[in-house]
Amino acid sequence: MFCCIIDWVMFITIACSVLYLLIFALASKFYHSKTYPASDLFNRILVLFPAYKEDDVILSSVNQFLQQHYPKDKYVLAVISDHMQEETNEKLRALPISLLEVHFEKSSKAKALKFAIDHYDVNRFDVVTILDADNMVEPVYLCGINNAYNAGVKAMQAHRTAKNIQNDVAVFDAVSEEVNNAIFRKGHCALGLSSALVGSGMAFDYKWFVENVVHLKTAGEDKELETLLMMQFVHIEYLEDLYVMDEKTSKNKVFYSQRQRWLSAQYTALNANIKKIPMCLKTWNINYLDKIVQWMLLPRVVLFGLTALISFVWLLFMWAVAVKWLVLFFILCVVFVLAIPWPLFRQFIRISFKTVPVMFVMMILNFFKIKKGKNFIHTPHGQK
Repeated sequence: MFCCIIDWVMFITIACSVLYLLIFALASKFYHSKTYPASDLFNRILVLFPAYKEDDVILSSVNQFLQQHYPKDKYVLAVISDHMQEETNEKLRALPISLLEVHFEKSSKAKALKFAIDHYDVNRFDVVTILDADNMVEPVYLCGINNAYNAGVKAMQAHRTAKNIQNDVAVFDAVSEEVNNAIFRKGHCALGLSSALVGSGMAFDYKWFVENVVHLKTAGEDKELETLLMMQFVHIEYLEDLYVMDEKTSKNKVFYSQRQRWLSAQYTALNANIKKIPMCLKTWNINYLDKIVQWMLLPRVVLFGLTALISFVWLLFMWAVAVKWLVLFFILCVVFVLAIPWPLFRQFIRISFKTVPVMFVMMILNFFKIKKGKNFIHTPHGQK
């Protein structure tokens, strides 16, 4: 009897997460990317590159960004250099950018962003966009942001995607990114909800950002920004056709550390906002309520691994109980089929039997190390 109760509690808990994912995965198939008309009004844009120990990639990213098809006098590219080598800083000073040097004892992206905003007058810019030091963008990136802003969009998330899939871990990371794009961006926007932010490729109304950046405190600055936007009923639009190429981790150890910080940030966000559920219901703030629900979800690799493991165990001992778990596992597989782009899906199938069990174990271990993350989520580069 006791085992039966535990089984149903686990099943209902996991089934709720799977149903949530299924709804938005299906909705993503009905999403149509908005097209914003080209504008002759060029807004003043501040481009921020927080760079913590990013000597290996920052110069190539900055040089590539300077090829933008946007009036040079209408944007400022600012690199917030934190603990980078003097040789790197010297090379950056030779470029037509603004170099802001900081030496925080405990570095964080939030601190870097606040430092940069304090450096500029509130009336100098109209829009701010934030990129990671390893990000590469299309020459029309600023034009795309400008067109959306002129159409009334005050908060937006570009389409971040992988620029490297050289091994199984990088493929898994790339797949995870595209599943997020499908479910938490395309699917949400298709149903009239806000897109999720992802930490880079974000853009905001400058005055809004200046007023709100002071509230950022953790390594989960994207989640804090989401909270602030949801509280103020500011919609986040997803710019699917505006790409940001992001470097994916290629080592298990780095993936483990990265996911541990992300899980910590999610736990921190949930812990800080779960008490706001009654307020969300009272004010009918569906976007905010949905965001809190998102933070309650188990990581997808954990859902996948647990469902598969429980199905297998019940098949060995009580196949009648296993039926409902097998159905749930099938539905979860459907979610992945819907959410993963076909070229990546073929690679995911190739690596899944070898890589997914390892990632599942790593994520389970991360649950024992949940803590508040306050440092940069730094991805080492050039790994094989």
